[in-house]
Amino acid sequence: MTHTHVAGSIHADAASRAPGWLAVPDDVNALMPKLWSDGVTKDADGVLRVAGLDVTEIAAAVGTPAYVIDEADLRARARAFAQAFAGWHVYYAGKSFLCTKVARWVAEEGLGIDTCTGGELAVARRAGVDMATVGLHGNNKSVAELVAALEAGVGRIIVDSFDEIARLGHLAGELGKRPRVMVRVTTGVEAHTHEYISTAHEDQKFGFSIAGGAAAEALDLCQADERLDLIGIHSHIGSQIFDTEGFEVAARRTLRLHADFATRHGVELPELDLGGGFGIAYTSQDTPATPAHLAEALNRIVRAECAALGIAVPQLSIEPGRSISGPSGFALYTVGTVKRVQLDGGASRLYVAVDGGMSDNIRTALYAAEYSATLASRRSDAPPTLARVVGKHCEGGDILVRDEFLPSDVEPGDLLAVPAAGAYSRSMASNYNHVPRPPVVAVRDGEISTLVRRETLDDLLALDVG
Repeated sequence: MTHTHVAGSIHADAASRAPGWLAVPDDVNALMPKLWSDGVTKDADGVLRVAGLDVTEIAAAVGTPAYVIDEADLRARARAFAQAFAGWHVYYAGKSFLCTKVARWVAEEGLGIDTCTGGELAVARRAGVDMATVGLHGNNKSVAELVAALEAGVGRIIVDSFDEIARLGHLAGELGKRPRVMVRVTTGVEAHTHEYISTAHEDQKFGFSIAGGAAAEALDLCQADERLDLIGIHSHIGSQIFDTEGFEVAARRTLRLHADFATRHGVELPELDLGGGFGIAYTSQDTPATPAHLAEALNRIVRAECAALGIAVPQLSIEPGRSISGPSGFALYTVGTVKRVQLDGGASRLYVAVDGGMSDNIRTALYAAEYSATLASRRSDAPPTLARVVGKHCEGGDILVRDEFLPSDVEPGDLLAVPAAGAYSRSMASNYNHVPRPPVVAVRDGEISTLVRRETLDDLLALDVG
């Protein structure tokens, strides 16, 4: 969904201002289970609870805004991918959210970790993750990042440019290492998602084009360089994808490339990575697939394509991130002000401002992403009203939830919870307007543990050396 202006269709009448997928709720207090972790419920008083603890207790203990992770749920989602994709290599995409505890959790559940910067690699190393199960991505890896990966002994480096192939070969020779490498390719698949998170079309920064011949050339260069151990091809078609049609086209094109390489060199590459990007539910309109469904579909696709080409099925891998961390977390806010704005034609919109905003979740402003919200600290018998949840920043586009039905009596001091905030909220957070970033806390069996502490003004000022 795209929007021509951050304010949306403000001149429509009140009944039609809600998007078509957003229905007036029968019970404004009710939760939609698919948006939340398995450990989230509401009690008889309408208070949101997670893993045996209610949000008023969490707010009292750590303040707001805060990111709250259901540890058992995140572990269960990681385990579900490991089980559904048995025989595959499953790498957790650390860019969705990474800290040392989460790195340990996913490793304990049988997953590797995909990193895309030296910082993410450092977190995985600090967590004590087996480096043989770690990969390094990135379209512009620095010399320092490549050296760190080589010295750490990561299990694979996904090369993304001719410059990098030459650079990596030189560094590997200097250090006496022979890294396992994969070549990232662009398949020309137009994933049905936002332009900025669709990553396999030709006109963008990632990978080598199959259609233009660059992918075959990159494979040949890596194969010819004895300092590099070429193990396979990597493809990633985008993010927040709900069907496997794009993966079918991508698999067909990458496996044709794989077969052509075997014809030229007399050897089949041992591995193929189909990437990640599996979608989650942010709103009622989203219908994510289960890991079991994805595994069945992708296995069927690859087997069929390999049979058609007369090649062996390679070692396969995927990189789920959002689909593990996203539903496992929610963001918790305190309402600061409530303002009903009169619009043309007699309509109005309720603006609910909270103590966070685009500094702790940029996705609504960046991608026109849609989110949901619920009154989390009490039950309300007031009728629902169409509301917009906004932040405290000095931007008209500082919107967290563009459209949601909230109780019409929402007031300052109430707690609001925004589901599916476990992925890309903290990892994309900033200090815009010099606002400290929120903490990340985990809840399990009624106990809170801090994963990432809240930033303070002293933290911000410590970087200002002027």
